[in-house]
Amino acid sequence: MTMSEAARETSCDWTVTGMDCGSCATKIKDAVTRLPGVSGVEVGIMSERLRLTLDEGQTGRDKIEKTVRALGYEIAPRAAGAKKDFVLPGAQSAPEQSDMHQDHDHSAHAPAGHDHSGHDQGPKAASTKRDDSGHGSPGHVHDDPADRGKRWYQTAKGKLVIFTALLLGAAWVIEYLAPEIGKWAFVAACLIGVAPVAQRAFAALRMGQPFTIESLMTIAAVGALFINAAEEAALVVFLFAVGEVLEGVAAGKARDGIRALANLVPKTAQLVTGDSTREVPAASLSVGQTVLVRPGDRIPADGEIVDGTSGVDESPVTGESVPKTRGPGDAVFAGAINTEAALRVKVTKGREDNTIARIIRLVEEAEEARAPTERFIDRFSRWYMPAIVAVAALVIVVPPLVFGQPWDTWVYRGLALLLIGCPCALVISVPASIASAMSTGARRGLLMKGGAVIEAAAKVDVVTFDKTGTLTHGRPQVTDLVPFGTTTEAELLAVAAGVETGSSHPLAIAILNKAKDAGVSALPSQDAKALMGKGVVATVGGAAAYVASPRYAMEHGGLDGLGLRQATIFEEDGKTAVAVFREKAPLGLIAMRDEPRADAKDAVRQLTAMGVTAVILTGDNPRTAAAIGGGLGLKFEADMMPEDKLAYIREIGSKGGVMMIGDGINDAPALKQASVGVAMGSGTDVALETADAAILRDRVTDIPATIRLSRAAMANIRQNVTIALGLKAVFLVTSVFGLTGLWIAILADTGATVLVTLNALRLLRFNPEREG
Repeated sequence: MTMSEAARETSCDWTVTGMDCGSCATKIKDAVTRLPGVSGVEVGIMSERLRLTLDEGQTGRDKIEKTVRALGYEIAPRAAGAKKDFVLPGAQSAPEQSDMHQDHDHSAHAPAGHDHSGHDQGPKAASTKRDDSGHGSPGHVHDDPADRGKRWYQTAKGKLVIFTALLLGAAWVIEYLAPEIGKWAFVAACLIGVAPVAQRAFAALRMGQPFTIESLMTIAAVGALFINAAEEAALVVFLFAVGEVLEGVAAGKARDGIRALANLVPKTAQLVTGDSTREVPAASLSVGQTVLVRPGDRIPADGEIVDGTSGVDESPVTGESVPKTRGPGDAVFAGAINTEAALRVKVTKGREDNTIARIIRLVEEAEEARAPTERFIDRFSRWYMPAIVAVAALVIVVPPLVFGQPWDTWVYRGLALLLIGCPCALVISVPASIASAMSTGARRGLLMKGGAVIEAAAKVDVVTFDKTGTLTHGRPQVTDLVPFGTTTEAELLAVAAGVETGSSHPLAIAILNKAKDAGVSALPSQDAKALMGKGVVATVGGAAAYVASPRYAMEHGGLDGLGLRQATIFEEDGKTAVAVFREKAPLGLIAMRDEPRADAKDAVRQLTAMGVTAVILTGDNPRTAAAIGGGLGLKFEADMMPEDKLAYIREIGSKGGVMMIGDGINDAPALKQASVGVAMGSGTDVALETADAAILRDRVTDIPATIRLSRAAMANIRQNVTIALGLKAVFLVTSVFGLTGLWIAILADTGATVLVTLNALRLLRFNPEREG
């Protein structure tokens, strides 16, 4: 590819509504892929998304949209760029977006869970579009965006069912009153009902897709008329319409969990300007602005509290049910609820990067990371459909030609076989379960980037933990003060705090916090200088003062043998000791420890009960690692550099599934190497972007919960595949032997799809925190 050709290619993104089963996505993907200049096509059923790379010199965007509409779906452009132009539902478009897309409302393009009612879907516009695509007529009519929130009988699909039921009822009445023309009434009911289905079948055929449910329905209905089964043909058309309603309702429920996430962010915010506030669209907030959040209001953006202290209910985002007290300097999430007192919050992340937006984006893009099982089923379904058609043809032709059987009987059985053969239930079995599992996880602060991650997490045998910030809080606290000679604890803290003033190192912060809690003021200092890997020296009270490692202090006369022995005892207890001294004058020792999280021990117990081995990988010394690991009942590997962690993960990963839990930049390589890399929510953005999953609540027990949810999802997938293939196998046999007819065939197809989807929806109620 030349540079000029690459330059012409652009990434395009659309919202496609009306997909209610796996064959819908396959149909769209196949049709669009055939167009010149199109590559990298991804279709998400649950996120209602079409994304592809397009060479507009060969095919225009309008051609893509026309192709999708010809298949019977609605399509509208999304905001360009998943991050740059991310717009939440109900948000006002930014000025530059309004200029670009004046013809439509951006609220229609929010990811996964958007409301399309604003997208030019008035009665007139809707009817105009239906004229082109066949919407509004009986057959495989897809969800109209304007139908969301309505009762089933108020939707286009519902009206279609009522219409076909009236046709069928009228035919029965005519047959009762005038038997001689009753047959023709059923013929008319069948033809009227199947006409738009045939229209879509021919549209798919022109795009090189002969094996669709519409084509099978058309062949079966028309074929039934030719063998004088008009009444049954009309009934099949009606049941097909009923099945469409059931599939649409089930698919809609599967999307509701994701859609609810987008509604967590309030539409408006109280922007603070000087001494006054004014109401502005939440989507218009920018980094650095300050908003007022009143008691009972949702926080409109990710930010940092600058004034006020209140209980903040983060359950909408993290699933944590107990409100947490937050004050100045604390970070808060968009969508969290302020419960007690007014807060002033400084916006730290734009609308496209706030917590809710990132969760939605992760859930949306997760469909691209398809599970190996899903990819296999997709390949299987591609040859399965032609095979079913071939078998049906043989059933129709062989018995009459070879064995002299009646044509009517075997044509009927072959048509029933065609209807049963549709692989909708099989194709939807995996994405429906994956979407439900991701939605359940997202509500509890467990984010997984797709089916491949869920499948890998279900197979994990070993979990490796980084220690600092993962098993521990990552915030050391002073545990011991040991002054030497006549030095008091207050004097020891005053000198140490003076040396560490202005430092952001975790140990320095621990010392400064201890001095503050003890009411000790840091001595004035200047000329602070880091001693690479050894400590810090500064001029305090007119003379040099040091806060350094015991080894460095020993070498420079700041610690004697007894002091070194005490420092060693601290280290054996898993503490970090620093020596405080002036030139040749030891002042004392300060010991600190990063305490394990309260739930770490319970998490290890749960993992062990699940048959998963847990190991600590840490850069700390063996004594510190042993102190933490021993208390938690964990194996450990100490003194590990990032490359050592990577090598260890690679080695054990060759023997089975391994999950790595980390929070820092130094963990990023190991997170990427592991079968599943999980970032703690308090970790760096690098860790969150590199990881396959994230734990928003900073709870170690969410690790076994993630594995438990993944295992439940894979069990659900196995159940779905069994239902889909089992029902088809049973009815394929009964149809060939004449035990079941056309109407049972269509019920078997639709019933399997609905059962599979409803089974997947059970995951929405699954509680991964419950053991057993």
